[in-house]
Order: sequence, then structure tokens, then C-alpha cells
Amino acid sequence: MDESEHHSPAPAPAPGPARFERICFRASDAPAARAALARFTAIYGDCKAAEADVIVAIGGDGMMLETLAASEALDVPVYGMHRGTVGFLMNDYRLEGLRERLAEAEPARINPLRMTAYRMDGEVRRARAINEVSLIRQRHQAARIRILIDGKERMSELVCDGVMVATPAGSTAYNYSAHGPILPIQADILALTPISAFRPRRWRGALLPRDAQVTLEVSAPEHRPVSATADNVEVRDVRRVDVEIEREVTHTLLFDPGHGLEERLIREQFA
Repeated sequence: MDESEHHSPAPAPAPGPARFERICFRASDAPAARAALARFTAIYGDCKAAEADVIVAIGGDGMMLETLAASEALDVPVYGMHRGTVGFLMNDYRLEGLRERLAEAEPARINPLRMTAYRMDGEVRRARAINEVSLIRQRHQAARIRILIDGKERMSELVCDGVMVATPAGSTAYNYSAHGPILPIQADILALTPISAFRPRRWRGALLPRDAQVTLEVSAPEHRPVSATADNVEVRDVRRVDVEIEREVTHTLLFDPGHGLEERLIREQFA
């Protein structure tokens, strides 16, 4: 047989971009978001989150946080579309070319915080937060909070309106409003930021290792009640709150090229 008749098998085609055929749409109750939902589903169809290749959340950052919480047990990325008020975690709204945008999107993987809140009545409540866990005074009196890191006391008493532990993803939200630092999205640190600190008056907070276990103990909670909030889950009348990274949960967010979280965090510092 002539050597020219020998044929090598054709090389396998290179893997193409990710395909997002099955899309689950979720929208906030805002009129603009509901109208966009109707348009998207008419063009692209809709399916249940458990059957989807991707979830598209339509609204503002609150809708994104709600969607991430609802889908944390699913290995499905979430792509946000801004039709709300604040849209730091969202992409620009555009009806056309959604599947092409999804195929070209850049992933950002983040872990939430786990909050364990111990109430005055003995109840224990747990919740997760993408942005921050915050403690806030419930009455006119300032809160008095003892701070422990990995079981070691670091501050015997912080007199303040409150205090928060923020992730890099949440560092531009409430944390930034309280004059906390903006953290690069890949930074292995958390921000511990006071809210209107009275004593120590000049304390501006601390940067903690990502794996730090933070304990916030409320002094005299019966006289100076404090509530704890993990993003949008509030627990009132707490006496102690433990905060740490939830390593077993990873969320994947999708962003248009050049507009990912890393770029947004850098851009925010020069706004």
C-alpha cells in the first residue's frame, strides 16, 4: 500500500466557548426588571434553576444577592443584568446577543461569610453573606462590643454605632460607606470596619487574614441591644456573633470582558 494512502486520524476540534443553551431568568419586583424579564423569556425561553446552564438575575445588587443565596446548592454560574438601583455586581442591560455575551463572560469565584448569631433568648441563627456581616445598635445608646480574633481578645471594648466584617466583593458596599478600605477581589483578607466609633476614637478598623475567625461579643445586651445582619438577613437582640469564611460554598459570577469585579474595584477607588 502506498504511503500516501495512510491517513492519520483528524485532530479533535479545540474546545469552543462555553455554551449556555438553558437559561433560568430571575427578576426583582421593580417594573423595569419585570418588563425586561418578559422580553428575555419571549426571546430565549426559560427553565428551572436546577436544569439551567446559567442563571440570569435581572434587577439590582439586592436581586443578585438573593439569587446567589437561592442557588448556592447548584453548580450554576450567575450573570447579572442591571435593571435596578445599585448595580455594582451587575452587567449593563442589553436585550440582544445574550448568549454571545454569556459565552465571552469572565468568571469571578467568591466565598461567602458564615454568620452564627446567638440571641439573648438562647436561639441560635445562621446565615450567609456575600457582602458583609454587620452589627448595629437597636436603640439610642451606643453599642459596646468586645472583639476576639481566633479566640484571642484584640479589643476589650469598642463603643460605636456598630461594626462589620466585609469580604473583598462587599468592600465597596456598606464597608466603603463606613470609610472602610476597598479590597482587591482576589485578596486573601477581610475588612473589620467600625461604624461611627466613639472609643477608641481614632480606630479605623483592621485587615484580617481570610481564614480568621471573628467573634463579636455584645456587652450589656439587655440595656444596649444590638442586631446582626448578614446581607439582608437580620437577627435582633444578639449577645454574640461569630463570623468566618464559608469554605464549602463557592459562587461563580459572570461579567462582560473588561468589566469584571477586579476592574470595578480598581475603578471605584479613582471615582
